[in-house]
Amino acid sequence: MELRKLFITLLIIETLFISQIQVLAAPTNSSLFREYIGAEFKNVKFTDVPINPNVKFHFILSFAIDYDTLNSSSPNNGKFNIFWDSNNLSPSQVSSIKNAHSNVKVALSLGGDSVGDGLAYFSPSSVDSWVSNAVSSLTRIIKQYHLDGIDIDYEHFKADPDTFAECIGKLITTLKRNKVISFASIAPFDNDQVQKQYLALWRKYGHQIDYVNFQFYAYDKGTTVPQFLDYFKTQSSNYNGGKVLVSFGTDASGGLKPDKGFFQACEKLKSLQQLHGIFIWSADDSKANSFRYEKEAQGLLAGQR
Repeated sequence: MELRKLFITLLIIETLFISQIQVLAAPTNSSLFREYIGAEFKNVKFTDVPINPNVKFHFILSFAIDYDTLNSSSPNNGKFNIFWDSNNLSPSQVSSIKNAHSNVKVALSLGGDSVGDGLAYFSPSSVDSWVSNAVSSLTRIIKQYHLDGIDIDYEHFKADPDTFAECIGKLITTLKRNKVISFASIAPFDNDQVQKQYLALWRKYGHQIDYVNFQFYAYDKGTTVPQFLDYFKTQSSNYNGGKVLVSFGTDASGGLKPDKGFFQACEKLKSLQQLHGIFIWSADDSKANSFRYEKEAQGLLAGQR
């Protein structure tokens, strides 16, 4: 009898524990809106971009790269420099936009596709030396610019996935431990070589990564709503437990465009409690269209659409 009571008690405790875990892990919607800015030197300013007070808004400066200059032929092992439009997106302008809007935070993105006329490669000499240089150079830039977080957007690699995982994982961990940043994101896309790198990072350091800015605009042009939702399901499984944000480009990139059903797909995800946020590439391109889709995306996230 006593054994039966003990068994029933343990069963009840186990059931309560499992239900608590399920509640903690339940997917939820978010009002997070993020936008890359400054990579294309089109004189766009923070103040040009409409900011809805009812969303969490992240500007992401693009890019900081561990190369010396635009004409550098090779990376310099974690010694980052500024390659965004710093004349229009300066430290004082970061402070000003954050002071004017309490819901705004500003991050910087590392890497990107290219530097000058060449590709921007992740190519560390060693894990320890790269991390040491990166922590030092990025801490200086982040403090100078009053920034809140970093985004990882390397797209070309001269290192194996384990090395990438250790370098980036240790960088994020150290910057967070030193209270230099409060959040970090990664920006993978559907390419076998790219995914190998980012999934290795996710497996070991996913607990340190707050958002997955998946580049859904890297899929083919003409993507349909059902295809988009299927892609989202696939990448949510790849980055299991992560906050995978949906995205589109306002340039000539592919994916599901706003005028072809993107917001319809977002409404579907929202109904499933799976809309973790939206990001756009990029403010530089959106300026020509008066940021029409930035307004619409933020309205949807704020429940105003």
